[in-house]
Amino acid sequence: MKEFDHSTIDSMLKVPRLNLINAITGYKSANLIGTISSEDVLNVAVISSVTHLGSNPPMLGFMLRPMPTAPKDTYRNIKDNHYFTVNSITKTMIAAAHHTSANYLPEISEFDRTNLEAEFLDNLNVPFVKGSPVRLLCKYLNEYKIEENGCMHLIASIEKIFIEDELLQDDFSVRLDLGEIVAINGVDGYALPKLIDRFTYAHPDQPTKSVL
Repeated sequence: MKEFDHSTIDSMLKVPRLNLINAITGYKSANLIGTISSEDVLNVAVISSVTHLGSNPPMLGFMLRPMPTAPKDTYRNIKDNHYFTVNSITKTMIAAAHHTSANYLPEISEFDRTNLEAEFLDNLNVPFVKGSPVRLLCKYLNEYKIEENGCMHLIASIEKIFIEDELLQDDFSVRLDLGEIVAINGVDGYALPKLIDRFTYAHPDQPTKSVL
């Protein structure tokens, strides 16, 4: 087994260290964040840090890297317009989704540089990603700067949920694997998870029971 202590990690080159640290905590969610600028330029960006924050009220959060002098398009658009979309990434989308991480100028839409298509639902003026099986409309609530590294944690409410019928189960759980929704491994790896089992609520000293 390989061992890395703090001094070894500190002495590593940027890319190997980035690859190592981003992978060791496990698979991460794979989503496309859709926004629109005040100049009506559509933006879509792959994000691997979207996390559940609570169900009542329904909230999520995601991390953005340290802000440059001119804020990144996603951050600026969310601050200007408050609303954004979160769109799951399927197996067939991964190359296009990854390309949205390229550093395009603010006046260029990533939708125009990939085969991803913008779609507007319920007359909302914010882009969803066409073909994504799970799509969320979110509203900016707050942000918290992580003082230790300069990252920003954005907090949002979930205002609307759109789910393909075949993914939604009778108990309202969602089978992401039925939509071939991917996860992210490290910085640039995409994996296709498959549900193995589900269990009843765990109680002390009672056997764990499968519900599949």
